[in-house]
Amino acid sequence: MEKRKILVTSALPNANGSIHLGHMLEHVQTDIWARFQRLRGNQCIYVCADDTHGTAIMLKAEELGVTPETLIADIKREHEQDFQGFLVSHDNYHSTHSDENQHYSSLIYNRLKAAGQIKTRSVNQLYDPEKNMFLADRFIVGTCPKCKTPDQYGDNCEACGATYDATDLIDPASKISGATPVLKESTHFFFALSNFTDFLSEWTRSGTLHPQVANKLAEWLDAGLQDWDISRDAPYFGFEIPGESGKYFYVWLDAPIGYMASFQHYCDQQSGDDAPVFDDYWKTDSTYEVHHFIGKDIINFHALFWPAMLSKADFRTPTRVHAHGFITVDGQKMSKSRGTFINAKTYLEFLDPEYLRYYFATKLGNGIDDLDINLEDFVTKVNSDLVGKVVNIASRCAGFINKQFDGELASEPTTGLVEEILNERDNIAQLYEQDEFSKAMRQIMAMADKANQYIAEHQPWAMIKDPNKRTEVQQVCSDGINMFRALMIYLKPVLPSLASRAEHFLNVSPLVWDDLATPLGSHKLNKFKPILARLESKDVAKLVEASTQSTPEQKPKVSEPKTEPTEQYISIDDFSKIDLRVAKVINAEHVEGADKLLQLTLDIGDEKRNVFSGIKSAYQPESLIGKHVVLVANLAPRKMKFGVSEGMVLAAGPGGSDIFLVEADNGAQPGMAVT
Repeated sequence: MEKRKILVTSALPNANGSIHLGHMLEHVQTDIWARFQRLRGNQCIYVCADDTHGTAIMLKAEELGVTPETLIADIKREHEQDFQGFLVSHDNYHSTHSDENQHYSSLIYNRLKAAGQIKTRSVNQLYDPEKNMFLADRFIVGTCPKCKTPDQYGDNCEACGATYDATDLIDPASKISGATPVLKESTHFFFALSNFTDFLSEWTRSGTLHPQVANKLAEWLDAGLQDWDISRDAPYFGFEIPGESGKYFYVWLDAPIGYMASFQHYCDQQSGDDAPVFDDYWKTDSTYEVHHFIGKDIINFHALFWPAMLSKADFRTPTRVHAHGFITVDGQKMSKSRGTFINAKTYLEFLDPEYLRYYFATKLGNGIDDLDINLEDFVTKVNSDLVGKVVNIASRCAGFINKQFDGELASEPTTGLVEEILNERDNIAQLYEQDEFSKAMRQIMAMADKANQYIAEHQPWAMIKDPNKRTEVQQVCSDGINMFRALMIYLKPVLPSLASRAEHFLNVSPLVWDDLATPLGSHKLNKFKPILARLESKDVAKLVEASTQSTPEQKPKVSEPKTEPTEQYISIDDFSKIDLRVAKVINAEHVEGADKLLQLTLDIGDEKRNVFSGIKSAYQPESLIGKHVVLVANLAPRKMKFGVSEGMVLAAGPGGSDIFLVEADNGAQPGMAVT
């Protein structure tokens, strides 16, 4: 089979902070996929870079009293060390503040301009009169115009979930200087994204994206695409737009172009007949592959803006965009105060990186659902799967082979189980290819269970006492070693360091996927030494303790002593704000991994809502379909580890099976107000 030529990228970490476990999830996911491709014999080049431009970088450098160039150089060194510590195998790690990126950013812009896809128009923006700069929404705070909560950002309210323009804020202030912003007019440059609706409607359904992602993007496309503002005014750290003084490319224009720049930098460093050629990968008719791995929060940039720009600038579009969800820890957002916002550097001070690489692999599928790290489960799974199952096979068999048979394996396997495990290679390969790492890990551990059961059933420790069964002992333990070898090949993309130690014990060259075609026979092993230590809960506790930081929000609030009764009351005015509406249940289903929740799809007349409700103990999902229930419709959306809940259905009762939904008359129309 002809070997594939593949270019792989991860989203660019911002040069304004340290690498944390959220970043590492994506880079480990990408690295597993890239290592798998290489293990299969494909040429897979993995490039990335620091995302270095923007106002935040400029202000951070100013705060530290250094130039932006000095800041991003220091951060780049730190990021590279963290990624190397987690065994991430970048072939090149570059920077968006590079000659290559300036070249391709200008080239793409000029091609878009020549094609009539760049527009200009005047816009009114809030301006800081003290810092003499226009303000992005995140640098403006004020009182929410909807719920009147103070200290909200310029685009959305964290208290009530409302979205608005920064100009709608009450009493706005610059986060940079504290000054009251003023409206000021400026000419901005726009990429005519609205011209690409038909192209993107077809491209997003071409198999490049997971259907879940394509469905989400269809909402943008159906609503109508808006032209994209790609310019920012000075002062700004970035590249000036060609031919325009004081106008800079918005960071999100040159960030994805950084993939091309990093690859060009890599190509320039290579020599020889096998050296990659930039145009071979990026020309419009290329048969080579380009794969992007990203988080679901930046899908619009990678699956709308980016392919549209590439298509008009005479470059190929991505072969595939692989998207993943966010990380939660013990069911909650990562938190500095709880010690669960963990930086990569801190993790590496306490724990083996392969523990987390494996745990991530057991969680990663090809969808965009969030992934929860349960710290107790983390310890249990690593010890049970890797130490108790996989490594246990080698440790149980190696002693007999080394001591009783001078390290020599039998000439060939005698059990069909060895062949059965070797024959799983196409199934496991397909799961890796499709990003279904969690399914692959489950199948690999099921094979490990079979291998351990085989050894336990034959009891070589008992047979060795009978001189007439020495040959059988050698055979059983040789079979076990062959099964261990196969499992290590399957796990090598996830656990490259463990695989390297296993290769030394097995006395073999670096394992490759093709080795699964044949078992070892009449082969001499090296002496077995422990190759993986148990993960200790106390070390995880030390990591959490080291990651715990007090935050300003945690300072205890001092309040006046209460003289009123302890019951809490709301006023009739507060109660009148609650929007109760009739909702028809059009679908209901169990939530995998949740003990109490059902997932309800509700029709409220003019829209559909997704709601998680803790009524599982009282209702079967199928019994709810068609019911008319009462929904609190103006409750702020709540992000849960299973998804976002967009409201709350009313129910009452003491709990357990005694929970009763508040139902509306079946004649009521969905969306009707309840009074």
